[in-house]
Amino acid sequence: MSIQPANRISEVKEYYFSKKLREIDDMRKQGFDVINLGIGNPDRSPSELVLEELNLSAADKGSHGYQSYIGIPELRDAFSKWYNKYFKVELNPANEILPLMGSKEGIMHISMAFLNKGDQVLVPNPGYPTYSSVSNLVEAEMINYELKEELNWQPDFDELEKLDLSKVKLMWVNYPNMPTGANATIELFEKLVAFGKKHEILVCNDNPYSFILNDNPLSILSIKGAKDIAIELNSLSKSHNMAGWRIGMIAANPTFIQYILRVKSNMDSGMFKPLQLAAVKALGLDKDWYQEVNEEYIQRRELVWEIMDILGCQYDKKQSGMFIWAKIPNEIESSIQLSDKILNKTHVFITPGSIFGKQGDRYIRISLCSKQEILKESINRIKTA
Repeated sequence: MSIQPANRISEVKEYYFSKKLREIDDMRKQGFDVINLGIGNPDRSPSELVLEELNLSAADKGSHGYQSYIGIPELRDAFSKWYNKYFKVELNPANEILPLMGSKEGIMHISMAFLNKGDQVLVPNPGYPTYSSVSNLVEAEMINYELKEELNWQPDFDELEKLDLSKVKLMWVNYPNMPTGANATIELFEKLVAFGKKHEILVCNDNPYSFILNDNPLSILSIKGAKDIAIELNSLSKSHNMAGWRIGMIAANPTFIQYILRVKSNMDSGMFKPLQLAAVKALGLDKDWYQEVNEEYIQRRELVWEIMDILGCQYDKKQSGMFIWAKIPNEIESSIQLSDKILNKTHVFITPGSIFGKQGDRYIRISLCSKQEILKESINRIKTA
């Protein structure tokens, strides 16, 4: 007797970092001190105010039951005020915001809510691998659109217009961009909204990096008429050092929120209330919080630039987000080859850009989520090798 898995997982491979972390763990078991500069996992703590609220709320005996599928009113209201303060976007907390257990969950919810088998999806290349894997899981047909360095990693709308878009239902965009660090502009968001309206394509902007090394946070929902055709995902993972807390949100018009809620309400039973109350505190922090976080990232960025210089890589110093994306030297065969060579020779792991799509083959990415001492040790090892 042989039990076969569902067809939908035949095209879905194990997440690259899941496999790589096992490899790194095996090396450590062999006694090697491996430095991981690959994953964007904030290593610093949330605000003390956030931690205090979590502790106080968790001690309340009434905090441990099931919660609403749409989040507590205080959290939706806090997200609304956060968007109004920093993005100049008005969101009705009653029906235009849906809290999530991380925005990665939202990618699945949106896909399940809007895509039927055979629908087409525009997926960026390079891009966050989850857009592709979730599209495969819902049995949608992916159309990769290339992001090019010469266009500042923005979509080539002339090329998009040449495609048969009649079956395209959804387009994933991600600005500030991961993995390239390219920032958003009002002009780009205006083009995306106009493109979505023209072709009746739902445009989904994944926006978790707006506050990292970026002085001008932007939302696609700030564009006039954007709510008719656009959805935005956001998260506290990067902006508030709360990655493991799994707190995110979807912002959209009330109809879209209701479609997504039909999926979400069948997949979870609400978020732990103390987490939600602590998130309210995080969203209420003033600009000093973001400045303090970025002061540390600025110093780390200088060290990562030094690593890239040692490797002979080229990079744009205007990147946003918690990674540095750089082009490898011409004489190097591929980003995979360079990453593996550095790992085996120095026991420092650097992410190969090829995992984000073919457009990333000639690039590598280093995370800023390591202490300065670790980055300095990485510099010494790579110099020596």
